Amino acid sequence: MYGLGILNGFLVTMKNFVRKPFTIQYPEERIAQHPRFRGQDFVWYEERCTGCASCAKYCPLGTIKIVTHPSRANLPEGDSYAIDVFDIDIGRCMFCGLCVEACPYDALFMGSGFEESKYTRSGLVITVDRLRNAEKRPSTWFRPQLESKGYDPRGASAMPWQQAGREPWPYHLPQRPAPSEDKSVDAASVSKGGEQQ
Repeated sequence: MYGLGILNGFLVTMKNFVRKPFTIQYPEERIAQHPRFRGQDFVWYEERCTGCASCAKYCPLGTIKIVTHPSRANLPEGDSYAIDVFDIDIGRCMFCGLCVEACPYDALFMGSGFEESKYTRSGLVITVDRLRNAEKRPSTWFRPQLESKGYDPRGASAMPWQQAGREPWPYHLPQRPAPSEDKSVDAASVSKGGEQQ
C-alpha cells in the first residue's frame, strides 16, 4: 500500500493548497488578544507587595531576584519590608505564571504585552524601576476578580492597586487599614457586651 499512502498525503496537501490562507500582516494587522493572555511583561503593585519573596521561591527557573530590608514604616502592624531590588529576567522566564499564583497579596500579575525583543540579554531584565513606572494593565490570567468585572487589559484604562486585589476577605484586606488616632480605650467606657458607650 505504498502508493495509497502517498496519495493520501497528496490529498491533504491539495486540500490545504486550495484553502484560503490565514495570514496576518503583523504589525499592521493584529489578532484580537484574549484578556487571559500571559505576555512578556509583568504588572507589579508596590503598594500591595510585602517583600515576602513568595514569587521568587516558587519560580522554577529562579528568574526573580528580590532584595529587601526592614522598612520601619508599619511597626504597630508588625513592620514590612522595603524593596530594594525586584528584578525579573524574562530571557530565562517560561511565563508559566507560578509566581503570580504564589503571590498571597495580589501584588504581581502577568502582563499582556509581547513586544519585548532586545539586542542583548541584559536588556531582557525588568528592573524594579521599570516595574514601578510601567502602566498597570494586568492580564486576567489567574485573577477571577478581574475577569468577573469584565476587565480587558488591551482596551481598558490602567487599573489602580485598590481595585486589582481579591475580594475583601477578613484575612485578606484589599488595603491596609488606616491607623486609628486614639488607640487607648478606657476600661470604664466599655460595657459588658464589648461595645463602647
